[in-house]
Amino acid sequence: MSRRFLLLLLVLVSSFGFTHSSLAQQGLKIQLVSEQTAIVPGQPFTVGLWLEHDRGSHTYWRFPGIVGVPTQMKWQLPRGWKAGELIYPEPERTLMFNIKAQGFDRDVMLRTEITPPANLKVGESITLTGLASWMCCGNTCHPGSMDLSLTLPVAATAELNTKWHKLLDAERARAEQTSDSWTSTAREKGNEITLVLKPSTADARPSKNQREAEQIIVFTKDGWFDSDKPQTLLLHSDGTLTITLVKADAYLGNKPPKTLRVILRNENGWLQGGKLRCLQIAPRIVRE
Repeated sequence: MSRRFLLLLLVLVSSFGFTHSSLAQQGLKIQLVSEQTAIVPGQPFTVGLWLEHDRGSHTYWRFPGIVGVPTQMKWQLPRGWKAGELIYPEPERTLMFNIKAQGFDRDVMLRTEITPPANLKVGESITLTGLASWMCCGNTCHPGSMDLSLTLPVAATAELNTKWHKLLDAERARAEQTSDSWTSTAREKGNEITLVLKPSTADARPSKNQREAEQIIVFTKDGWFDSDKPQTLLLHSDGTLTITLVKADAYLGNKPPKTLRVILRNENGWLQGGKLRCLQIAPRIVRE
């Protein structure tokens, strides 16, 4: 079975599952939660989509790689309400059978900022609803969807829900970030992409040795390179990293991207003191 056919098959299967919300949850539990105990008129607040995976199961990041479908939320809010984009924490490498993908084996909290209208009446209750859809895989894959709801009172002030605030704050801390302490370039020749990462300030933390450098994982934000193909990392004496990636067989964009949009996960941190685990970069692609 070709890689392109496998990707198409997963998309078709997942589309079927997403249109049949009666499918039971398999491989995970999912719920809608609020960081606050109440809604304050006109004040934005955060809601979370909390996914608890069964052992051996995983779901997918906002761009899964060459296989998988990301978890999504389609809101059905009252008139005058606004919902921001669904925000995912840093990706992890996960396996769909033997194929490397971008997702979550751990329990994960996705989040969205909701803005209520200013004319709400204190004392009333509001129910927020939406349709969550996902692909959960283990030994087998199970696309699913479910209507979720969350009812909260309207109040003049609101307190934080200790449990959900703690989890949401932990996810915010895991978010990818840019840094001026590293510079990057990207060159493309044929099916090979060469990414060069160079420390540029004293705050940068280079890998201590080649073995440590090889633990770094490069994630694609748009699918321009293949998440399943080998990633070759070479550490130089000055701390520079040369990373070789392989272009994907298929790309869903209308035309080749101008920049290489990636997240580099380094468990030892990109900055001194082990700070900044996920570095976000987007160097311009020079094509030969």
